[in-house]
Amino acid sequence: MTIKQMIQIKENRGYSYSQLSEYTGVPSITLQKIFTGKTRNPRKATLDAIEKVLSSDESVYRGKAYEYHDATSGKFMEPEPVYGAATKSNKYGDPNKKQGEYTLDDYYALPDEQRVELIDGVFYDMSSPRIVHQDISYVIHSAIADYIKKNKGKCKAFYAPVDVQLDCDNKTMVQPDVLVICDRSKINGFGIYGAPDFLVEILSKSTRKKDLTIKLAKYQNAGVREYWIVDPHKRCLIIYNFMDEDFVPQVLPLKGEAPVAIYDGKLKISLDEIAASIDEFGE
Repeated sequence: MTIKQMIQIKENRGYSYSQLSEYTGVPSITLQKIFTGKTRNPRKATLDAIEKVLSSDESVYRGKAYEYHDATSGKFMEPEPVYGAATKSNKYGDPNKKQGEYTLDDYYALPDEQRVELIDGVFYDMSSPRIVHQDISYVIHSAIADYIKKNKGKCKAFYAPVDVQLDCDNKTMVQPDVLVICDRSKINGFGIYGAPDFLVEILSKSTRKKDLTIKLAKYQNAGVREYWIVDPHKRCLIIYNFMDEDFVPQVLPLKGEAPVAIYDGKLKISLDEIAASIDEFGE
């Protein structure tokens, strides 16, 4: 399929760059550069991802924003079901509101023991993290914190639970597993106001699709520079370097070390330690 044909199909279907980015996993800015001719030699993997979507039945994608091309299996996954939707009793407070209409006022009104994330006005339940989840967070956070301290860096590393008002609006509040903030002005009393520079999510059965789909798109569009996803079940690390305009997700087995791009690769995280955590505590 030629780029001209891709453009024609995109226009015929009425896809925005944002929609096509969500369906393909290719950043909006990359799509724009390819379709306007600014990128003269796009990567084959990028074109293949675009063609896979545009050559498929539109009904597969229409109405399913945030679908994600799993780099490890090559398959498209269904988005996470919306929690609490269409229930007779509204467990999120205001009975006059439905999913998509909630705000930070509703978020703060929930009991402390009710763990949720709010994304674009939709509540998503969060189960308590397993021991392996916490141990992997510790491995990554401590490595980053030690590096910052040793090099007298200005950035600050945190681990969950920390509230992140990602879009600086009143419709989204997330709690990444590990995060790095280099602009200290974003740190305030309640948590973080704005996009972190570096984020890590550790997959579990309850958060898997949300982290791989909805959060992936949100983090990219909010201005996060680098996003890591640790998959204990598949024993791999997926790296999204959003600083690279033509990035392709990098999938690494949990062996050796992985460089952190925001530190130009000078900081390396031990993947062997993450694998050892999974071996000890299970996935």
